Amino acid sequence: MAKSRTMPELMDESDVVGLLLRQHATIRDMFDEVEQSTGEARAESFRDLVRMLAVHETAEEEIVHPYARRALDGGDEIVDERLREENEAKQLLELMEERGTDDPSFPSHLQKLRIAVEEHARAEERYEFAQLVRVTSETERRTMAFGVKAAEALAPTHPHAGVESATKNLLIGTPTAMMDRVRDVVRQALGKKGT
Repeated sequence: MAKSRTMPELMDESDVVGLLLRQHATIRDMFDEVEQSTGEARAESFRDLVRMLAVHETAEEEIVHPYARRALDGGDEIVDERLREENEAKQLLELMEERGTDDPSFPSHLQKLRIAVEEHARAEERYEFAQLVRVTSETERRTMAFGVKAAEALAPTHPHAGVESATKNLLIGTPTAMMDRVRDVVRQALGKKGT
């Protein structure tokens, strides 16, 4: 009898599910870092978290979710619910970035964001990733992982100290602007035309 594929066995980052699971763990660690930091260190940790969330969610929206819509039973409903969750988190991220990490509401907003992101990740793992493992080939998942990695490798990095604020804004921008840039990179990497 063939051994069935399970999620923990897919931790190889050349598999899209393994890659995304590893990113979920990294995001949890990044929340810890933001929570434990203060001052400029907190602001920088938060920018890094925003970038990681932007890269992660945009890659999922461009690569994983479209495939899940086609391949999974009830794929449209599964993806629509994940997109709704992502949209709520994006709205909170924009508010947090607008107000800054020194705002008195930042810690409570960060906790709310963390809960939402972690619940979203668990739902992806349970309803989307587990089914993708069952209905896709290793080659399909490796191809999707390539697209996710391309987006991550080519997305803008956090600003460096001493760079003028206008340049910082261009590099970082709002979470929505970052997601737009990452989406463009993913489309370029996969040879898709923009819509």
